[in-house]
Amino acid sequence: MATTRTAHTVWNGDLPSGSGQVTLDTSGVGTYDVTWKARSEQAEGKTSPEELIAAAHSACFSMAFSNMLGEEGKTPDEVHTTADVTFQPGEGITGSHLTLKAKVPGLSEEDFQRIADNAKSGCPVSAALAGVNITLTASLES
Repeated sequence: MATTRTAHTVWNGDLPSGSGQVTLDTSGVGTYDVTWKARSEQAEGKTSPEELIAAAHSACFSMAFSNMLGEEGKTPDEVHTTADVTFQPGEGITGSHLTLKAKVPGLSEEDFQRIADNAKSGCPVSAALAGVNITLTASLES
């Protein structure tokens, strides 16, 4: 069954000096300030579309990785994923680098790397970012 999630943004002013607020409607967990400066320079307590994409990518990858582990009869103790999404003004989003650190009892390094690579390409957010360079550094911790 398909699901739809909704967020909305209200923007005031021009791009360089204007500002907006993005609200996560479906979950109701918050409203966040956005500005061009937060997107192209320093965050200074505000978010950006790229930070929101990074949050989505890290969560999606973690879920895909955990699911693929489960398909092989493995359960992680912990999966910690960071996504660094790069934005180049005038060019757009140029990359997303995933950093995975996970504790998975009884999993070989070879299987860990294979599953991590498959999760990188199998994550729906990775698919949505088609055309963006997605890289992965994966560390199996004991």
